[in-house]
Amino acid sequence: MRTLKLLNGTICDCTACPRLVHYRETIAKEKRKQYRDWTYWGRPVPGFGDPKARLYILGLAPAAHGGNRTGRVFTGDRSGDWLYEALHRYGFANQASSIHQGDGLALTDCYIGATVRCAPPGNKPLPDEFDRCSRFLYEEIRLLKKHRVVIALGKIGFDHYLKTCRTHGHAIPAPIPKFGHGVMYHLPWGVTLLGSYHPSQQNTFTGKLTRQMFHAVFQRARKALEDP
Repeated sequence: MRTLKLLNGTICDCTACPRLVHYRETIAKEKRKQYRDWTYWGRPVPGFGDPKARLYILGLAPAAHGGNRTGRVFTGDRSGDWLYEALHRYGFANQASSIHQGDGLALTDCYIGATVRCAPPGNKPLPDEFDRCSRFLYEEIRLLKKHRVVIALGKIGFDHYLKTCRTHGHAIPAPIPKFGHGVMYHLPWGVTLLGSYHPSQQNTFTGKLTRQMFHAVFQRARKALEDP
């Protein structure tokens, strides 16, 4: 796997997790009422963005009626509305919305990935599914050679980024960095790791995550990239 294009083609063809294959394909057939005219993607969802990105955003997994429907990460759901609004505000996206693959969205200096590439039941992948998908995260991080800042959306993304970097041979600081909203760690291999609550409806509807809180993380990411 020498390029992100080849990696993403391999991701899209993966059938390694029977439970996830069954779930994503069932959702694609049954659909949600308001999307009954859509042809769902119903496959693993690849990463998206600028191959030369300095900002890497790592989420959990595609949403059943978001990425699993549209075929693009954080596209077609409320979480994506929050994410791309923030990316646009801080100069990483050419528009503030992400509706479908042909909507003209382009990212600059930013790439978005996920720890698991298929929509999981209850939004909860199993340990063996994380393990099977880890090879894709490993390769994605390896290929994003210029990334300097990482925003982990949720504890799982935060922990799996560090776990994957350990696999790459990096020495994880002691004590091990702990996830929290707004935390920032300067890692020994030259990457700044930021934590953010995931912009899921569970967090945004309850006020656990506000737009001001969310945007503050992207403001810090932009500043970290601008600092020499």
